[in-house]
Amino acid sequence: MISEFFAGIRLLGRGFHLVLRRRRLFWFGALPPLIMSVIFTAVLVVLITRLPALADWLTPFADRWDAGAEQAAEVLAGGAVLGGSMLLMVISFTTLTLALGSPVYDKISEFVDLEFEPQLRLPEDHWLRSLGRSVRQSLVLIGISALVAPLVFAAGFVPVVGQTVVPVISATFGGWMLCLELIGSTFERRGMFRLAERRRAMQGNRARVLGLAIPTFLLMSIPLAGTLVFPIATAAGTLLARDLLGRSTSELPGSAPRLGAAERGRFVHRPTAAGE
Repeated sequence: MISEFFAGIRLLGRGFHLVLRRRRLFWFGALPPLIMSVIFTAVLVVLITRLPALADWLTPFADRWDAGAEQAAEVLAGGAVLGGSMLLMVISFTTLTLALGSPVYDKISEFVDLEFEPQLRLPEDHWLRSLGRSVRQSLVLIGISALVAPLVFAAGFVPVVGQTVVPVISATFGGWMLCLELIGSTFERRGMFRLAERRRAMQGNRARVLGLAIPTFLLMSIPLAGTLVFPIATAAGTLLARDLLGRSTSELPGSAPRLGAAERGRFVHRPTAAGE
């Protein structure tokens, strides 16, 4: 399990290496999370500035306690609010960014798929139909996260546990939900459109999934970091999906030729067979 977990972590490095082969595609992929990062950072700043007032409002029972106990209760309440909010915000950020930049992220995922499987036939799915399906599934995942966030919030009040165990559970759950989104394009390319199909595949190799999911979730939690992480995570998610589906992720000979200036300008590259 440990080796599988670290194999999942290494997928981020491999995703970084792959997506940088198409730098224009990488920068296109950075635009949607940049837009969403500005919005979510503003929301986070407002939340943090209002946190003392929220903590005070949530702990009226502590008003008659001594100053030290009242302050401890407010700190626990503030941490609980921040923890639950961050869980919901990271998942919402991911799902909304994927919906906003769906055509670009489909191209990144398609590029990675074709690097390892040049003969793959791409489905001719209308982009509006694909976008509608993506939005519906995103709303489902946000809804599930909205149900879990209050539990994370409540658990944050428990001394010690709320500051140690709860963040680990939050990152694990949030990363799992994030990976459900990241592998979606690869599964849909093979006619597997249901969230249940992705979930079953992920349960077959939880350690590798969490190896990618947890560090990606933590990186997404850093304001504005998602701008650069998102295209990389999309490529890494495609690699993970191929692993879960039993498809090869071994480098093909000649799959990464040096590109000239004209070729680097293309939006997406579809590699030819080895040696051509």
